[in-house]
Amino acid sequence: MKVIICGAGQVGWQIAKHLSGERNDVTVVDNNADLVRRATDTLDVQGVAGFASYPDVLDRAGARDADMVIAATHSDEVNMVTCQVAHSVFSVPRKIARLRSQSYLNAGYADLYRRDHLPIDVIISPEREVAEAALRRLAAPVAFDTQSFLGGQSQLLGLVLDADCPVLNTSLRQLTDLFSTLRATVVGVRRGDVLFAPDADDQLFVDDQIYVLSHRDDVNRTLEIFGKSIAKQNRVVIVGGGNVGLSVASTLEKKADRVRVKVIERSRAIAERAADRLERTIVLHGDGLNMDLLNEARIGKADAILAVTDDDKVNVLAAVRAKAAGCKMAICLVNDPTLQSLMVPLDIDAFINPRSTTVSSILRHIRQGRVRGVYSIGDAEAEIIEAQVLSTSPISGQLVRDIDFPEGVLVGAVQKGDTVVSPRGGTRIEEGDIIVVFAMAKDVPEVERLFQVSIDFF
Repeated sequence: MKVIICGAGQVGWQIAKHLSGERNDVTVVDNNADLVRRATDTLDVQGVAGFASYPDVLDRAGARDADMVIAATHSDEVNMVTCQVAHSVFSVPRKIARLRSQSYLNAGYADLYRRDHLPIDVIISPEREVAEAALRRLAAPVAFDTQSFLGGQSQLLGLVLDADCPVLNTSLRQLTDLFSTLRATVVGVRRGDVLFAPDADDQLFVDDQIYVLSHRDDVNRTLEIFGKSIAKQNRVVIVGGGNVGLSVASTLEKKADRVRVKVIERSRAIAERAADRLERTIVLHGDGLNMDLLNEARIGKADAILAVTDDDKVNVLAAVRAKAAGCKMAICLVNDPTLQSLMVPLDIDAFINPRSTTVSSILRHIRQGRVRGVYSIGDAEAEIIEAQVLSTSPISGQLVRDIDFPEGVLVGAVQKGDTVVSPRGGTRIEEGDIIVVFAMAKDVPEVERLFQVSIDFF
């Protein structure tokens, strides 16, 4: 597949890394020549320096025979015009645009993106993706990462193992024997700085960060087995009243089980806008790092603080201050991947990486056909892939134990008809089954080969 990626920032670079690693023909376009050079020096991609919306620049990037354009520059308007030019001048079949402004995302204006108006096939909204990720974190407060698969029937949980975890120093094989009816599978483990797919004889240790795929009905039992208590989020303080904070607060207001929400926003104009749009939420104007203001929001009694300003350092420090004041749980938005290693030492329970959520969303729309979902783990180190098994797939009709998966791949869940099961060695994979696998980044091309999700399905 020939893909043009417009924008060589963090998101564009990660998408280029994924797609070039899967042997696609990738060209990166950016008006910053240094970013283009970084991409061409570190990845197997071609590069063009220039404005992505200019027809001659797209022409040099190979738009005449491109299969897809992904417009992910920092400008909504450039992304929109790029898709228009790709359609009108070069007839590019598929166009994906990242749009930030909520004005462009109003459902009442959806008609704007028809093929005879502004032809964008898929719109990705980073702020909506982040808001949904924040709500998932709040729904599973003891997990540092969470994502749904198989239509919500399977849940990915990222858990840090504490010293009081009852299954420490126990091999995964023993766990399967001890909890034979538990529909949950440990698919990934991060130990120190190393992420890997464990085998049956691997044990779990203190401070391990594990990724577990659990049936939704077994989530609470899974959390208890790994030593996590389950608590409702009745009081939430949100630092940052912009689009993300506003969206989260609005959703929490509408929940049947009443959640008391307070929003702290530094900008008076943004605070006033939030106060106008929210009905039951208290909006406080001021600095989220101000301890007096945090005390006014009764941070010590809060079940969770969600720090989602546009400043990573403010988010991290607000989370740390809240935990020190007695807040039970802290979640913060972190754009800089180098700060993620500080989360555990600083006692921050969960973080949201906007780049990771946006990359996952774009990948989900790129990999069509039998691939139904993709979720990026860590700094693009691994992926959770949900895909349907074809009759021509090499794994169709085989037992899990007989499939020649790479070492960095584990099957986490299998859906047969309407039933979701945790796979065992004797589970047979059949045509039409939908399976969820954990795959290290280097093994993704082999997983796609086993699923037979080649270019034919894009």
